[in-house]
Amino acid sequence: MQSLRAIRRKIRAVRNLQKIMTAMKMVAAARLRRVQDRVVAGKPYTEKMRWLVETLAPHLPAVEHPLLQTRPVQKRGLVVVTGDKGLCGAYNGNIIRAAQAFLSQDGAAPFWLYCIGRKGHDFFARRGYPVVRYRPQLPVTAPFAQFKAIAEDIVQWFLSGEVDEVHVAYGEFVNALVQRPKIVSLLPIKTGETGDEERGTREAVREYIFEPQAPELLALLLPRYVEHQVYHILLESLASENAARMNAMSQAADNAEELIKQLTLQANKIRQWNITKELLEITTAVEAMRRARD
Repeated sequence: MQSLRAIRRKIRAVRNLQKIMTAMKMVAAARLRRVQDRVVAGKPYTEKMRWLVETLAPHLPAVEHPLLQTRPVQKRGLVVVTGDKGLCGAYNGNIIRAAQAFLSQDGAAPFWLYCIGRKGHDFFARRGYPVVRYRPQLPVTAPFAQFKAIAEDIVQWFLSGEVDEVHVAYGEFVNALVQRPKIVSLLPIKTGETGDEERGTREAVREYIFEPQAPELLALLLPRYVEHQVYHILLESLASENAARMNAMSQAADNAEELIKQLTLQANKIRQWNITKELLEITTAVEAMRRARD
């Protein structure tokens, strides 16, 4: 049986850990709110950008743009977005497992990896996967220029011919309690083109005059479209990670509280046993003294 002093020392240690967990939960919650504010602020622009691409879609077959060209897939590129730190439950592990499942598809072309975040990079690099590019995770307060630099690097990766298509594995933010791994196609840009008959009907209903012309407009629009897709993905990943960390720390703090209750109960039992033992010793001594006098 442990001593009362040892159990009280454990209780103090668990209480200190509980304070750290609670502080980490509050920090993660504050970061989550900040990321959500950025997502809400950028949503109108992203929706308008998507609307422009969909509006131009009927004109795209007559326009040649490198970001729209579908090439025979000789090399696949997968961007894996994870965190730099742990203590966020199964968040990083779920993304890595989803990426491994995607890469191990039967009959798929060889691949290169572009890792954003230290956890994913360390996992794949240690196991000999072909990691050709790496960037640390961006902080919540990073300016848009840093997100744009990553998007430009991914676009250049595709345009250089190193890879023929680019997918992204990241943590989709559903809500504060649910985050799930997701893999989306980024490049070449899928226009969601419909059949000729439907497209002709749509053009007959609504005609647009473009200034500048569609090719020039696409040259300006498509790179920005990719930039905001990457921006949205990275922000959503940050939101998912901080939500997962907030939930993990909340659960850990609750488990610490339950452990403190168990240790406190154990300490009380030991204290009660010690008091009972001392009373028995006193009673026995008194009885022995009484018999000695008799």
